[in-house]
Amino acid sequence: MKASEKKSLVAHGRTEVWQRTIFGSPQSKANSRKLVTVNGKPMFIKGNAARAYLADFLKQCPLLDPLFECDVTVEMDIYYSSRRPDVDDSLVLDAMQGRIYRNDRQVRRRIITGYVDKDNPRAEITIYPFEDRP
Repeated sequence: MKASEKKSLVAHGRTEVWQRTIFGSPQSKANSRKLVTVNGKPMFIKGNAARAYLADFLKQCPLLDPLFECDVTVEMDIYYSSRRPDVDDSLVLDAMQGRIYRNDRQVRRRIITGYVDKDNPRAEITIYPFEDRP
């Protein structure tokens, strides 16, 4: 993409930093799958814990207007209630699709750090336009 095209993309969407803390224990998308049968065919769907977290996330996450239209960097500090879960940001990234940015393919850089806070599990999220290295 030419520099002028990239500037045009940034100009038509959000360009300032967005930050939010989402309370609750983020679930692993991969480890929260549940096998169900639909019309006699097996399918994997999000498990109950993942669906509950997603519903809670959506209540806490605003719909930005305008959305990020450009490629973005996501920094996320995830605080789990124990060391047991894998650090997994995929469900959070999916949940922000259509609310913060149009598509999670726009996420070009991720900085994800996992911590333990048994009394206050949460995800502290910062998003800003991605800048290519020169």
